[in-house]
This record gives sequence, structure tokens and C-alpha cells, in this order.
Amino acid sequence: MSLLSELRLRARHIVGPVIAICATGYFAFHAINGDRGLLALRQLSQQVSVAQVDFDTIRAEREILEGKVRLLSPDSLDPDMLDERARLMLNFGYEDEIVVVPDVTVIYSEPSPSPRPMTLKQEKSQ
Repeated sequence: MSLLSELRLRARHIVGPVIAICATGYFAFHAINGDRGLLALRQLSQQVSVAQVDFDTIRAEREILEGKVRLLSPDSLDPDMLDERARLMLNFGYEDEIVVVPDVTVIYSEPSPSPRPMTLKQEKSQ
């Protein structure tokens, strides 16, 4: 019986610290891996930086469009802008004019890889 009473006596001194260590480990784990932990904070900050880049891009496009609209406003009508828009919308041009229309898909596409340098044999054949 003395062995059992000795274990109970020692267990009383150990139970408190073991519970405290388990609680600390539980909270530490969730502080790092939880829904509002450090890893979630890092992921949210990355999402915010991506959204900020998108926002800046859209803002720049909007400023460009607002500038074009401002040029077409009745108060300060730019004749060149009016002529450009009228020709584009009506698909009109004179026979002696050269019309350069930028391809919008090329502006927003990714750049193509740089061409490889020609070898001496390829230059002779061309």
C-alpha cells in the first residue's frame, strides 16, 4: 500500500505542471497554425499585396480612361481626340492616309522570349 500512496503523493505535485504544459502547448499550436495564427496572417498579407497590385493597375487604367474622357468633354473638346474617336467608331479614313491601330491583345500579353542569335550558316541561307 505504501507504493500506491507514494504515487498519489507524487502525482499531486506533477498534475498541475503537466496540465499547464499541455495548455501552453495547445495555445502555442493554435497561435501558429490556427485560423487566426501566424501562418494565416502571412497568407492574408500576401493576398493583400496581390490585391494592392491589382488595385494599382486598375487605378492607372482608370486614370488613362478619365484623361481620354476629359479630352472629349464639351468644356475642353480636343479636335484631334474627337477626330480619332469619330474615325474609329465610323471605320472611316481617306485613301491617302495611313492608319495605325494598336492591337490591344499585344499590349496585355506576356512578352515573347528573345530570338536566338543566327548562326553563320543560317545567315548565308537567308
